[in-house]
Amino acid sequence: MIENYFKIAVRSLLKDKGYAALNILGLTIGLTFSLFLVFYITDELSYDRYHEKAERIYRIGATIKEPERADKVAVTQFPLGPTLKKEFPEVEHAVRFVRNGNKTLFKKGDEQFFEEKVFYADSTVFDVFTYKFIAGDAKRALIAPNSLVLTRSAAEKYFQTTENVVGKSLQGKKDTYNITAIIEDVPQNSHLRFNALISAASLGKDFGNNWGNFGFYTYALLNKNANPKAFEKKLIPMYQKYMASIFSPYNVKINYVVQPIIDIHLRSELNNEPEELGSMSYIYTFSAVALFMILIACINYMNLTTARSARRAKEIGIRKVSGSLQRHLIAQFLTESTVITLVSLVLSLLLIALLLPVFNDISGKTFTFLTIFQPITLVSILTIVVVVGLVGGSYPAFYLAKFNPLVVLKGNLAKASSNAPLRQTLVVLQFTISMVMLISTWVVYDQLNFMKNKDLGYSKDQVLVINMPPIERDGHNEIKLMKSEFLKNPKVIAASSSWYTPNSNSQNLSLMEIEGKSGFVNLGVEFYGIDQNYLETLGIKITKGRNFTELDHADSSRRMLVNEALIKKMGWSDALGKKIRFAGDTANLAEVVGVFKDFHQKSLYNPIEPLILVYRENNGSVQAKISADDIPGTLAYLEKVYKKVFPQHSFQYNFLDQNFQSQFEADQKRGTIFTAFSSLTVLIACLGLLGLVAFTTEQRRKEISVRKVMGAETGHIVTLISKGFIYLVGVSCLIAFPIAWYFMNQWLEPFPYKTALSPATFLLSAGLVLFITLLTVSFHTIKAALMNPVKALKAD
Repeated sequence: MIENYFKIAVRSLLKDKGYAALNILGLTIGLTFSLFLVFYITDELSYDRYHEKAERIYRIGATIKEPERADKVAVTQFPLGPTLKKEFPEVEHAVRFVRNGNKTLFKKGDEQFFEEKVFYADSTVFDVFTYKFIAGDAKRALIAPNSLVLTRSAAEKYFQTTENVVGKSLQGKKDTYNITAIIEDVPQNSHLRFNALISAASLGKDFGNNWGNFGFYTYALLNKNANPKAFEKKLIPMYQKYMASIFSPYNVKINYVVQPIIDIHLRSELNNEPEELGSMSYIYTFSAVALFMILIACINYMNLTTARSARRAKEIGIRKVSGSLQRHLIAQFLTESTVITLVSLVLSLLLIALLLPVFNDISGKTFTFLTIFQPITLVSILTIVVVVGLVGGSYPAFYLAKFNPLVVLKGNLAKASSNAPLRQTLVVLQFTISMVMLISTWVVYDQLNFMKNKDLGYSKDQVLVINMPPIERDGHNEIKLMKSEFLKNPKVIAASSSWYTPNSNSQNLSLMEIEGKSGFVNLGVEFYGIDQNYLETLGIKITKGRNFTELDHADSSRRMLVNEALIKKMGWSDALGKKIRFAGDTANLAEVVGVFKDFHQKSLYNPIEPLILVYRENNGSVQAKISADDIPGTLAYLEKVYKKVFPQHSFQYNFLDQNFQSQFEADQKRGTIFTAFSSLTVLIACLGLLGLVAFTTEQRRKEISVRKVMGAETGHIVTLISKGFIYLVGVSCLIAFPIAWYFMNQWLEPFPYKTALSPATFLLSAGLVLFITLLTVSFHTIKAALMNPVKALKAD
């Protein structure tokens, strides 16, 4: 019986190839790109779950509360880790990580390397986290000072192999590091990735009992019976015990936050994260898109099948008269839908294999075809096949199987079975989903475009940022010499130095005592050092007072520049002459000598905060504003000067505008995915619309023919048929507009700088849906109207 069902299903599909092709095309697109989204969502949800003890690993963050602000940070103090292990029995192990600057110098003979993502870590790191060892002893790898663990990529970079590397050494700036182990590269689905680990025992002893310095990622492995919420509450008294003497004079309080590591990537709201985070909002969004694609593919199948019902009606009537039961017919039509789904699945898998490199490039992931065979993916495929094949095919099956055979054989299909309200509801659902996704796509694009074009308060074009090597404390003469040599080239417009540059993601928050209306006020403020040329190089304007000059070098601790945000925060009418000092430093009282215009020191995902600039000449970053003419030649000149001043170090640079663009990279990728998949969802919806229009013209073929015989113009017939669809588009607008407005408002809410929701976005989306609808309706109606009416009337 089942074999017979499949034979009839295949014959039926081959008989009407156009119908089969449209169904298979829609389902193939839906299956392919829904599975891509399943890949993406599954990967995002898998972060840090590869650790064998992931369910028991927690990171300790901190909330630093000042009287007027609170900072939530992912870093804590150096002594916290050992203290947790010593004082809390539920803590089996504690581990600390601290980044060794942006880049670490390693030397191998005459070769020099600047390695990124190098961390100091405790020897217990491998008792807590799971990393696969290639060589070395996990228990002893990070016990001795200056011990070094390399990943496979780092080892191959230095030694071109991982064999016989343990026991060798690399020279640092001052110390020699002994390689004690090689591990596999840290998986990409990790919230903290590194290329090398140096033993924490290599750090200076001055870190030992410093409860005032935040900069360490601290993790605790709790025992199986521990309650993380109860553990977090037990940490509250630590403030009074260890930190109150430091922070309470300044009305600053510290609370610790306990985070499961499996939640960090998607749910963390802390600052100073070691890697770029994901977002649960995008997980929900992409899940909805995948669901919509499958849902619209099902609706598409339903409409195309019912549109074809006129061609199957007499077949059904004859089979019923010949003794077929309704359940047999239902089974037959469900078999047809399952065959279409399985064919679509096979084509989908081929399409996935073909498009996987493109999707990896767009998403920034590294999926392989083997991803399909992961349990969650196989379950998703099975679920989709069941939903599309059985649930999606159930309505057409029951719809066709209940035809009245006597009425059908008399040629009156309309009386045999009619369910226009359901079909119209399905089309309204398609239109609504399409409109919501079109509106959302435009809003996402507008927001990204808004941020990219926002006035930053500084000039980012043709500004070269050069990383300085580690230099001695009095190394400002070398930097001064290098800047002077740079400016001898007429294509170098300006040169400066500073601790940081905009979008560097560096933070230097310090507690300041600032003169207020009634005495000094304690306030946590960002500050960093610049030279006298920094503001000019970046085009940052002084709005009041003066800039730094070289004369400020002799008394640099007594001169400060402040931004407009600090003035607004303090409520000053005139900032010049106001006094500021670092908390606890009674010897040095600085004076505000200038006010600079607000600029975005951090990314546009952060609001502009109060900022203080101090005069410094020994800085870790040099900037050069260059002409757009002959950039390669200018770069060659700058490198030559750099190598002259620092002959032992490589010339490393990047452009400030590239730094700016990089902050949007993650959202750009997610936005591209959303835009592409939204467009595909609309495409599938168009196929569903094609089905209903085909059904309508099929049902009204006789009416159209009669009207043609009676002298009706083709335009009049098109208008007549279109009215119903225009009504459906209007109903969809009433549903889609408030839904899209609500969800897009929610999506925009976290952005400190955001575009406004424009009525034009909503109207353009509705107009596009209406245009596609009228185009489809016109095509089928004109096609029906141009048919010979005699043939249509004779057939009926």
